[in-house]
Amino acid sequence: MEVIVLILIIANVLVSMKGFNDKAFFEQYKFQVGPVHQGQKIRMLTSGFLHVDMSHLLFNMLTLYFFANAVIDHLGNPKFLAIYFGSLLAGSLFALNFHKNEPYYSAVGASGAVMGVVYSSILLNPSMNLYLFFIPIPIPAYVFGVGYLLYSMFGMKNSWGNIGHSAHIGGAIGGYVLTLLLYPSAFLENKWMVIILAIPIVLMFVFKDKLER
Repeated sequence: MEVIVLILIIANVLVSMKGFNDKAFFEQYKFQVGPVHQGQKIRMLTSGFLHVDMSHLLFNMLTLYFFANAVIDHLGNPKFLAIYFGSLLAGSLFALNFHKNEPYYSAVGASGAVMGVVYSSILLNPSMNLYLFFIPIPIPAYVFGVGYLLYSMFGMKNSWGNIGHSAHIGGAIGGYVLTLLLYPSAFLENKWMVIILAIPIVLMFVFKDKLER
């Protein structure tokens, strides 16, 4: 594991553990539309290091662990960090825009940042396969990426579960755009993957009015 990934995981664990045991701390730094509109922009960053519970934290950190090195191997640590934090902020911005009329809407978790890393790794490694839930059948990573983004779109529209679907979508878009900006060779090397991953993003903007509640 790269040192920078270990540092991010440790930071997420320490801040999340503090939030688990300190309700006031959790409330002060979680993402919430009303306080952000009132000027507490720092919540758009700090919320990405808080988690609801241990399973939420574990899922995000395991996903980060499995996908981060593929990005670092191609782009190096500085660009990986740009994608991680850029995707985190993109997720918060997307959630803020989608829930702009819901002052009490709140969310926490590194999911936006992690989804950005997932999309980046797929763009950079189009032949990557995943093994989910210990099923010994390889699933092409791009199938997972497209499928999960479509699921998040419908989940956002229908409020499925206690999940920040809008942050997932914003993070995925952030990772996609930042990777192409930081590694434009992907347009030539993996052009079909660029097109495939763009399809759900384009569909989301085409049907934006219908997705909004």
